[in-house]
Amino acid sequence: MRIIDVVEITKPIASPIRNAYIDFSKMTTSLVAVVTDVVVDGRRVVGYGFNSNGRYGQGGLIRERFQQRILQADADSLLNDKGDNLDPHRVWNAMMVNEKPGGHGERSVAVGTLDMAIWDATAKIAGKPLFRMLAEMKGVEANPEVFVYAAGGYYYPGKDLAALRQEMRSYLNRGYTVVKMKIGGASLDEDRRRIDAVLDEIGDQAQLAVDANGRFNLETAIAYAKMLREYPLFWYEEVGDPLDYSLQAALSEFYPGPDGNRRKSVFPSGCPQSAAPWRHASRS
Repeated sequence: MRIIDVVEITKPIASPIRNAYIDFSKMTTSLVAVVTDVVVDGRRVVGYGFNSNGRYGQGGLIRERFQQRILQADADSLLNDKGDNLDPHRVWNAMMVNEKPGGHGERSVAVGTLDMAIWDATAKIAGKPLFRMLAEMKGVEANPEVFVYAAGGYYYPGKDLAALRQEMRSYLNRGYTVVKMKIGGASLDEDRRRIDAVLDEIGDQAQLAVDANGRFNLETAIAYAKMLREYPLFWYEEVGDPLDYSLQAALSEFYPGPDGNRRKSVFPSGCPQSAAPWRHASRS
């Protein structure tokens, strides 16, 4: 059993949408296929992965460094102890040979995209859904249900409040009970009107989260916090630079969370810290 090829292709996913920090006019993504020599039900097992939008394609890193290390590694060194499947952790170790500690930000998207494809192939070889395989590995009960939310509310040329409401209504019609919208790409007063419009549209059918995509300095972050704490929001996300710890600490004094929200309500990065298994169902 071996990995016989790792293929990456970078494709454009350009769109006129924007959040508070970037637009998507030149956005790309990496699509990865990890090809094995295993055949299941007459079909070769191939694991697939792609990187989150907003990060751009990672073809250079994948092809020049990580792909070659996987393909050049001893095939047996990438297998589990039984030798009947890949061991994604050992494949990860092979990818990281000769990598300097501390360079995680530079390589995380490339390695994560490959990691997704490797786990996909591993689960296919095992003949079971990945969530169930991971639960068995950890000795816990597999839960087929996972919380998801609809992430949207981007700024878009000509998108007025009626269009924003229509978008959010479409998420409710698909069964979502939490929706997320972008803030920080307009004035505070305009964003207040946008939030009011969405909350009026979703009523008690769903809860609203907002995402500033790291745009704010401390002064603006606090100004928004004072406005947002009037609303029953699900969370106020990625307020400033995730590495600006002093901003995060100061902001917590101004935004404790609405009505004792059961979850922490200010998140420095794209996902709630208290909700590791959560996945969002749309753009981040």
